[in-house]
Amino acid sequence: MEDNLHSEEVRLYLESARRDLEAAQSNLESGYYHIVISRAYYAMFYAASALLASKGIHCSKHSGVHSAFGEYFVKTGLIESEYSKLIGRAFEDRIDSDYDMISVADKKTAQATLEHAVRFVARADQYFEETR
Repeated sequence: MEDNLHSEEVRLYLESARRDLEAAQSNLESGYYHIVISRAYYAMFYAASALLASKGIHCSKHSGVHSAFGEYFVKTGLIESEYSKLIGRAFEDRIDSDYDMISVADKKTAQATLEHAVRFVARADQYFEETR
């Protein structure tokens, strides 16, 4: 029964990740670069949360998700280390674009963050396909 709960939770996290990728893409086309960065980061965050949930791991803070993702997926070789770097960089960019009023989100950063989020979510999907 617990596996079904985790499967439903994983599915919901992945749906959120995909929805945020769509929102990021739509906002890129509209020129709302700070929103692109935020939604792209959250797509990665939800994908990482899905991966963790598949192992019964839940974290209440962003730093906990990043740390647990590194510990349970990167250090164990289940996911390549570059993905830990991608989510870390996206988090920093999101903090800057959301809270630093002097920092202005630009198109180049927004596009790069979105591309990284697409790769991150695709890698999570690949992991789930490989472990079925």
